[in-house]
Amino acid sequence: MLNNITLKNLKIGAKFNLLLILVFIISILGSGVALSSVLQRRAQNEVSSQAEILIQMVNAVRDYTQNRIAPLLEPRLDTNPTFLPEVVPTFSSKEVFENFRKKPEFKNFFHKDATLNPTNLADKADNFETQLVERFRNEPNTLEITGFRKLSEGEVFYIAQPLKITQAKCLRCHSTPDQAPKSQLLNYGSENGFGWQLNQIVSAQIISVPSQDIFANAKQTWILIMGLLIAIFALIVFLINFLITKYVIQRIRKIEKIAQKVSIGDMSADFEESSHDEIGGLAEAFNRMKASLKIALEMLNNQG
Repeated sequence: MLNNITLKNLKIGAKFNLLLILVFIISILGSGVALSSVLQRRAQNEVSSQAEILIQMVNAVRDYTQNRIAPLLEPRLDTNPTFLPEVVPTFSSKEVFENFRKKPEFKNFFHKDATLNPTNLADKADNFETQLVERFRNEPNTLEITGFRKLSEGEVFYIAQPLKITQAKCLRCHSTPDQAPKSQLLNYGSENGFGWQLNQIVSAQIISVPSQDIFANAKQTWILIMGLLIAIFALIVFLINFLITKYVIQRIRKIEKIAQKVSIGDMSADFEESSHDEIGGLAEAFNRMKASLKIALEMLNNQG
């Protein structure tokens, strides 16, 4: 009830300003939510795209090593006094990625073949990575897992794919110690990396891309665009308010003042309006009403 009385007591200009402010706030909030959603989705697509490119690059190195390098080096495994890690696709992909990370702008990009029972303990899966491997084993149709993860270097977007033993020749180094090259046993021992089986998922290939900077840039872009939108909306509200005041409210106030003069008997005041819009029509109606009132007053005076 009090709100209705307060609104009724407000002038047209104040009511119109309240309406503009309400529209302004709703528009800004709606634009902010929509823009934030678009920028967040764009940032996520950017980090996802980076991770996808890197994992395809790593797979290309892996395939090249397996198909071109390994056949050349495998005959030397039994005769070479030291193990040749270049024969292992995982080693090649890791070395190439480490060279990639030497550039400062890529130092927080990570690659790991997280393995439950690795030959090289540097590839040992942590608790989080173990869950990924177990999920790939329990969900054979799942070929990729993505998400965000907190590391000591900051939040990263990761993409993981399962690594399965698809070739029987790979089991030579991972089935039993007695079948493995002696040079391998000298380098890595006989306790780790054995017992693998054909078509078994043993690892999760994981690429991690730093996401903090990309999302921070998205936030800065959101702030900048929202600042511009607020400035534009404020300018539009100011211009609309100025035009309404000049072409509507001031003309109505002029008619109001003349009507007050007429109401106290000043018949010399005219409702001057040259426009043919609604306010001009109102002024003409007031002029006709004033003329009728003047005639009625003259008739009363003559009768008196």
